[in-house]
Amino acid sequence: MNLALFDFDGTITYGDTFSVFVRDTVSPGRLVAGQLLLAPLIAGYKLGVVSGSLLRTRVTGFGFRGLREDDIRRAGIRYAREVLHGVVRPQALERILWHKAQGDVVVVVSASLDMYLTHWCRHHGLDLICNELESRDGVLTGRYRHGDCHSDEKARRILARYDVSDFPTVYAYGDTREDLAMLDLAHKKYFRWREVVD
Repeated sequence: MNLALFDFDGTITYGDTFSVFVRDTVSPGRLVAGQLLLAPLIAGYKLGVVSGSLLRTRVTGFGFRGLREDDIRRAGIRYAREVLHGVVRPQALERILWHKAQGDVVVVVSASLDMYLTHWCRHHGLDLICNELESRDGVLTGRYRHGDCHSDEKARRILARYDVSDFPTVYAYGDTREDLAMLDLAHKKYFRWREVVD
């Protein structure tokens, strides 16, 4: 039994699912206000001077603060059922199924949201490490329960949950710099679906 670690957005899927979920879930008025307020950060991200983590955290804070957790969780289940199947790479799903057929432990490790990833991973029988929206008394705070799951934090959470030395081979699949620390844990690593040879 081996361990297989998969990034989600851009690796399992063709692109970003986080921003699409925000657009599908947050009210039009709040979206417009957020685009205006966060315009400098969005521009900085496109220029490469603002990190994806900072932008994601600010978008989450502005978009979800004060919304009912149950409403967003229901929206996440609907999103997983109706949208995600259309953006998953057949190559990725084939590789996941191959690992499962070998009896491997397959884990999605993502900076995307638990609100939809929990349902998608449960449907496919996968473990999940991801960003979890914090709530108090059923209302979202706009913060992540354990901070943003990206870069070194991905590796830290993997090591907190799994003893990688228990697995003969660790596989990792990613597509951005935010995945490099996770790939460093692996014996066999794939970046944008090409094997990386050390």
